[in-house]
Amino acid sequence: MKLLGLIGGTSWHSTIEYYKLINELAGDRMGHDQNPPMLIYSQNIQLMREQDKDLINKTYLQIAQKLEAGGAEGIIICANTPHMVYDFVQPKINIPILHIADAIGKSAQKQGLKTLGLLGNKPTMTGDFIPKYLKTHFDIDTIIPDAVYLDKSHYYVSKELTLGKFSDEAKAFYLEQMKLLKEKGAEGMIMGCTELPLLIKQEETDFPLISTTQLHAELAVDFIFS
Repeated sequence: MKLLGLIGGTSWHSTIEYYKLINELAGDRMGHDQNPPMLIYSQNIQLMREQDKDLINKTYLQIAQKLEAGGAEGIIICANTPHMVYDFVQPKINIPILHIADAIGKSAQKQGLKTLGLLGNKPTMTGDFIPKYLKTHFDIDTIIPDAVYLDKSHYYVSKELTLGKFSDEAKAFYLEQMKLLKEKGAEGMIMGCTELPLLIKQEETDFPLISTTQLHAELAVDFIFS
């Protein structure tokens, strides 16, 4: 087994979900009386809330280097938004970062989906770190909600979901956004906030949901056993 390093804390709620899923999926392969060794670095989510990109890049590089020095053979970032550091950090370390968009792209490709809606916080929806990766590696297009809805989506993610609050109002908002994105051509929906799959389950909508947390955890387990 390969030793995997996890960067968590954004939020700690999603980090718990990642850790749980990776252990459960690994248990399916090795027996549930065992669990794979992992290194976990959980940082303060305030770093992301301050939105200082240079500081975020520098901090994630330092964490990645610590994990590499600790023996990690690969790294998984346990959230969507921090993948904004990928292009900065990956060239400066000698172990792979398992990109969340790689998990998204493989799932969408299997389902024959060519255009995906992207839901999440404002940096995730307006940044290019997921859409660019999907277009470059999978030729998949990405659509985001209209500008008038971006701040409201960001509010629900930053002020509710990452704090462990899952309200009926947030669920109704995102279900409506899915309908609007479908009208714009989306064939499936990227749940681009790690807590979104905790808010809305597949059985609650007819739209194919790309659950980034589940898929990313599966990618992590494939790496551990590769």
